[in-house]
Amino acid sequence: MSRPAFSLCVYCGSRDGGDPAWAALAEHVGAWIGRHRGRLVYGGGNAGLMGRVATATLAAGGTVVGVIPRSLVARELAKRDCTELHVVDTMHQRKQMMAERADAFVALPGGLGTLEELFEVWTWRQLGYHDKPIGILNAGGYYDGLLRFVQASADAGFVSAWQQGLVDVDADPDALLPRLVQAAGCTPPSRLEAI
Repeated sequence: MSRPAFSLCVYCGSRDGGDPAWAALAEHVGAWIGRHRGRLVYGGGNAGLMGRVATATLAAGGTVVGVIPRSLVARELAKRDCTELHVVDTMHQRKQMMAERADAFVALPGGLGTLEELFEVWTWRQLGYHDKPIGILNAGGYYDGLLRFVQASADAGFVSAWQQGLVDVDADPDALLPRLVQAAGCTPPSRLEAI
């Protein structure tokens, strides 16, 4: 199998959520990754948005690396048809392997786990542990409340404008995803626009 053009780590819910648009969004993101010969790196589950983005990536010709803790194999329905499925012992191992295998990160709608993963890679970047692009896909305004809270933290003097600027926010996946891949230095813009 040829080397993927890029590896995009996607954080998203292990549930579908209450709006059918979230499922469509996850499928769109997965199809985009696959069409552009990319590799999805994600939490290894087959439930909710996680399963949808992985299935769509595979269906569109991409590769999928799933990383799941042993304790969640049954609960999150480990996706056995991943290109690579890594069953690890702890959440820390899961997150570390996902971060190591990714060129860039993007958060789709999700719950506490998604938020925790997003803030961890955001914090790691501000501390200099990595310099990989991070995006928030704010389709439908899902992250509006979170972004207002981060702005309130900035207004209170706890978050700098530089820290806020470490994350690229967009509501349009077809605008955000190419920017993240290009910022990671993986694929020339002409290649992404041609597909």
